[in-house]
Amino acid sequence: MARGISAPSNSDSDSPYNIHPSDGPSSLVITPKLNVPDIDDLNRQAWERCNHLFHSWIVNFVTESIAQTIVFHDTALFAWDDLKDRFSKVDCVRILSLRSTINNLKQGTKFVLDYFIELRTLWDELNSHRPIPNYTCVHPCRCESICLAKYYRTEDQILQFLTGLNDTFSVVKTQILLMDPLPPINKVYSLVVQEESQNVVFSKPPIIVDSSISVNASDARKFHPHGKGAPSN
Repeated sequence: MARGISAPSNSDSDSPYNIHPSDGPSSLVITPKLNVPDIDDLNRQAWERCNHLFHSWIVNFVTESIAQTIVFHDTALFAWDDLKDRFSKVDCVRILSLRSTINNLKQGTKFVLDYFIELRTLWDELNSHRPIPNYTCVHPCRCESICLAKYYRTEDQILQFLTGLNDTFSVVKTQILLMDPLPPINKVYSLVVQEESQNVVFSKPPIIVDSSISVNASDARKFHPHGKGAPSN
């Protein structure tokens, strides 16, 4: 913990700086950033408590080596901005590696579930580096650019998922590609899994009778022949 946190003498649930007794350095909540009040502001003491607590959360949720570089910041906001400046830079090398891995990923010997999870993990990381921007126009309901960008991204993911599947899914892949518009990615996954289940059922080997049973049955017919002229026991 960066600093000690003194408990307030009186708890005011209506105050924006109120800290619940269950809150501590190990808990984590999401809340708007707090402004720094003037030194003579009546809320200054409550703000100090919240600032120390927020700072402790940030320090405790990073590695020890990183924590040592932000532990002496005066406010939690300074510590947060410091981390943001250091780690929010676009890593072009990682983006290149992700794109290469995604393009070369194939199902191979993996089940569809394992292949899909691996692909989704790579997509999520790539999207964190290349997020789709939010609406900026005055009337977002009339703007189709963002919706179209999201559709194209989903379409690219569907095509990539189908491309990496084994040739045994050629029929269902053709059926999906003929759909207009393409279904959501989870629906595409469901259709492929159903095809995988059918392939497993129809590819089960036939039941093989034990050869010793067949030999014993043949020997029994020799000693106990049936038909015209067969000797009785």
